[in-house]
Amino acid sequence: LRTDLKLNFNFTEQLDVEWAGHPNWFFRISKFILPMLKGKYFIETTLLTDLAAIPEDLENYVLKPLFSFSGSGVIFHVKREDIEAVVEKELYILQKKVNYLPIVQSPDGKVKCEVRVLCVWKKDDAAPTLLCNLARLSRGEMIGVKFNKDKDWVGGTLGLFER
Repeated sequence: LRTDLKLNFNFTEQLDVEWAGHPNWFFRISKFILPMLKGKYFIETTLLTDLAAIPEDLENYVLKPLFSFSGSGVIFHVKREDIEAVVEKELYILQKKVNYLPIVQSPDGKVKCEVRVLCVWKKDDAAPTLLCNLARLSRGEMIGVKFNKDKDWVGGTLGLFER
């Protein structure tokens, strides 16, 4: 829970607003449903409550809280003790690591890239509509600011797409 945010309102007040809540609360595709998605384009993900046994090759996994933001609480170098220490196992996933390959050419070498897309899915539409994307560039061990300090040609950008 963040205590550093100063709000100018109270969630329990009667307000004439329409809330666009936190993504964890309403996204159709989020970390919450990853354990249910199977196929060659989905990352192997297991809810800790469904984990039959702790894998021996933990160097190939990351431990993630379901409801976190910006890598908060993610354990990249997982140990057996980390998994055993989780009290609320229904709120954590064990996920196979993604091996990002440097593919985007920059002036001084290639960088890794992760593309995230934001779609809306209107109530009566058969499929979601792509709104925008975020391309995250990295030279670090993981995608994200704390893994790319003092590196160049990293951070966020966007990819252009045809409509």
